[in-house]
Formats: sequence, C-alpha cells, structure tokens
Amino acid sequence: MLDVSSRRGLPGLTYPEEHLRRLAVDLSDKFAGVFNQETVERYVLESYTALLRTATVKAHLATNTVHFATDRLTALAQAKGAFDHSVPEVLFVCEQNAGRSQMAAVLTQALSGGAVHVRSAGSAPARELSSTVVAAMAEIGLDLDEAFPKPLTDDVVQAADVVITMGCGDACPIYPGKRYQDWELIDPAGQPIEVVREIRDQIKSNVEGMLASLAVTPKEQV
Repeated sequence: MLDVSSRRGLPGLTYPEEHLRRLAVDLSDKFAGVFNQETVERYVLESYTALLRTATVKAHLATNTVHFATDRLTALAQAKGAFDHSVPEVLFVCEQNAGRSQMAAVLTQALSGGAVHVRSAGSAPARELSSTVVAAMAEIGLDLDEAFPKPLTDDVVQAADVVITMGCGDACPIYPGKRYQDWELIDPAGQPIEVVREIRDQIKSNVEGMLASLAVTPKEQV
C-alpha cells in the first residue's frame, strides 16, 4: 500500500496519506489490467513528491499530481505496447519546462489538430511558467492555463517517437529507434516580451517543419 510515513524525512511532504491513496485507487481503475495497484500507488507518490519540490501553489498540487501520474503511466503503457500508439508521440525537453518546451507543446497541439500527441518536461523544472511566455502565447490565442513545469522522467522518453531538446544538455536518456533533434533557441527566462515573441515565432516555424517531416499538414489558424 501507499507508504507516505516512510518518506516523512522529505522536506514538505505533508500531504494526507489517505488522499493520495484515493487518487491511486481512482487511477488503478483506469489502468486495470495493465498495472497492478502497487505500481499505480508508487507512481502517484513519486509524481506527488517530484511536483512538491517545486510547487508554489499547493492548491493545485492534487490536480497536477493526477495529471502527471496519469501521463507517466500512459507513457509506460504505450512503451510496453499495452496502449495503442495510433499517432506520433513528440516530447519537448528544455531545462525549466517553463518556456520553450511549453510553447512548443501548445503550438504542436494547435497546429497538428490532434494528429500528434505531445508531452513536455524539464531537466530542472522551475516553480512556475514564465509570465512573459504565457502572455506571448495569449497574444496568438493559445493559453497555458493547465500547463505546469514537470520533471523529465524515463517513461515519457521511452514512449516518444521524436525527442526535441532545447538547451537541456545531456539530461535526456538516449534510446535506439527514436529520432532526436536539438533546437538552438534563446532561453526566454528574463527576456522582454519583444524577444519572447521572436522565440515564439521561431518555435512555430520549427514546429511546422517538424510536422511536415511527420507527414502532418499544419493547421493555418495559429
């Protein structure tokens, strides 16, 4: 069962054990026949602990834990062949997962119209998204309301067909059979809105090229 008490030494780990267990039970139903309850509980606790280290708004922690654990378990199921892999999987990785990779992910979702499944992560995730990045994306009608910085985990790399890195060094593990690209982009952290707009537009151009290489025709409304 979920053992929070054994991790009391972790700074700030005060979330009620019973609530984490309820989250795990709900996810166990979703992944029934794929993962046993112990595996789901472990992923919930690991995901909660990882997000807790950088969370600034604890009110969102439960929701973000569910999203993060669900995405990781789905990625693991895809990598094992237990879930359908019907569209290309693209993973964007930068250092903080607060700017470049988040912009690339939301642009890919919008431009592909669902023809590509997208994940993003950071090698050293920030506490929150860059407010300037959020503003620059809002200017073109794309919101990041549900996005939050997430740490890079092995399961999402295993599930990806294409891994695109942006200044995260050697943090991303290498697996055979995957396509790796590195996009050289300025880090938007601390940059004025004018520079962030230029980065956004360069990412949009890169995403369009990446989609073309996957035989996906970009939508024109973005």
